[in-house]
Amino acid sequence: MRIHADPDVRFVDRVDAGRQLAARLKALAGDPSVVVLGLPRGGVPVAAEVASALGAPLDVIVVRKLGLPFQPEVAMGAIGEGGVRVVDQRIIAMARVPVSELDRVTQRETEVLRTRAERLRRGRERLDLTGCTAVVVDDGLATGSTARAACRVARGLGATRIVLAVPVAPPSVLDDFADADEVVCVSAPRDFYAVGSHYDDFSPTSDDEVVVLLDEAARRERMTHAATQPPDCDVEVTIPVDGSGIAGHLHLPEPASAVVIFAHGSGSSRHSPRNRLVASVLYDAGLGTLLLDLLTPEEEFDRDNVFDIDLLAERLVLATQWVVKRQVGTPLRVGYFGASTGAGAALRAAAAPGARVSAVVSRGGRPDLAGEALTKVTAPTLLIVGGADHAVLELNQQALRMMPTSARLEVVEGAGHLFEEPGALAEVAILARDWFAQHLLLPAESEEASS
Repeated sequence: MRIHADPDVRFVDRVDAGRQLAARLKALAGDPSVVVLGLPRGGVPVAAEVASALGAPLDVIVVRKLGLPFQPEVAMGAIGEGGVRVVDQRIIAMARVPVSELDRVTQRETEVLRTRAERLRRGRERLDLTGCTAVVVDDGLATGSTARAACRVARGLGATRIVLAVPVAPPSVLDDFADADEVVCVSAPRDFYAVGSHYDDFSPTSDDEVVVLLDEAARRERMTHAATQPPDCDVEVTIPVDGSGIAGHLHLPEPASAVVIFAHGSGSSRHSPRNRLVASVLYDAGLGTLLLDLLTPEEEFDRDNVFDIDLLAERLVLATQWVVKRQVGTPLRVGYFGASTGAGAALRAAAAPGARVSAVVSRGGRPDLAGEALTKVTAPTLLIVGGADHAVLELNQQALRMMPTSARLEVVEGAGHLFEEPGALAEVAILARDWFAQHLLLPAESEEASS
C-alpha cells in the first residue's frame, strides 16, 4: 500500500512532520512487533514522534554507502550493523569492480559505521529486529538511495516486514520503491525541489539531539513495561491567559519538587528540538519541565509580539502562577530557562515584584532586552554563550556588569548562536542541569541527580 496525501502539505519542523506521519501509521499502534528506526540524523526527530504515537521502541538504523572506488558518489552497495552487506551486482559488473576492491571499501566503511553507531548509541545495545515489523523513517527522500539501503539492511537484520515512512518525497521515487513492503508518505509534490524546501524549520539535527531522543524513548519503554508512569506527568497543557490560552508541554517526575519553565526565542516553539534536548537532560536529573508557547497561534502572525518583552514576561509570570497552583502538597521551586529573546523575558519576569524564581539560565540569550530589570534580578543566573557568537557574547558581558554578583557567564568555546557544533548543545545541557540542581534541588536530591 502506498499513501500519498495532499502535494501541498508543509511542515513546521521535524516534530510536526513526525506527528503528521504518525497519523497515517495509526493502524500499527499497539502492534508489539513494530520497531521504529530513524535514519540519522534528521530522520530521528521524525521517528521519535512516530515511535511515541505508536507506543513502539525507537532505534537508529546506521547505514554506510559503498561508493565506487573511482566515483564514490555512485553506490555499488551498502553496509549496516551486524555485518549486513547488500551489493548491486549490476553496478559492480558494469564498473568491473574486483572482489578485492569491494572488500577494501567495505572494510573502510565498516570502521566509519562502527564509530558512528557507538557515538549515537553511547553504550546502548542495538534492538533485535528478528521477526519484527521495521518502520524505517527519514525526514524526506530525494533520490531514495539511503532509504533503500536502510530497508535492505533492516531485512538483513531479520525484519520480516518493512514499512518505509517519510513526510515528503517525489512521486517518481515512491512509485519505484521496491525495497519496502509498504510505503507511507504524507506529501508527494509533483514539483519536488529539495526535502528542506517543504519545511519552515529544517535546521540541522546534531548527534547530541539524536542521543537525547533515543534516551527519551528508552526511558518511556522502561516506564511502560514497569507500569509506573503517572497518568499526568507527561502531558500537553493549555494555560489560560487574557481570555484565551497558550500551549505547553508539562513533564513532571513523581514526586515533583522543582520545575524549569522554558521561554523560547523568537520564531521558536515548545517543539524546539534544542530546548527539548535540554529539557530531557533536566528531567533525568529529577527536575520537572514546562515548555511553553508564550504566544497564541493568532498572536504569532504579528512579528511585533515576538519581540514584545513585556508581553512575554507577563505570560511567563502567569504560567509560573499556573504551574505552582497546580501542584498539590510540596511547593514547587521554579527556575527559568530562556533562549534568545526568551532570555530577556525570563529575566524581566524574574525581576517582577514578588517573583518566586530560584534560578535562571540563559542560552545564547539576549539579557540586554530586559533593560533596567537586570539590576533587580536576585535569582542566581547563568548566562551561556557560544564563543563564536561574538555580538551576543558582547551583549551578555555588558548585561553581566549590570547584574548582582549571583550572576555568572559561561562561554562554550567554538560554538555559534544555535550551538550546532558537535558536543556544544550537550555542554549547554550539562551546565544548565548542574546550575538548576544546585539552586532548585535539596542537597539529597542533588546528590541523587549527579549519581
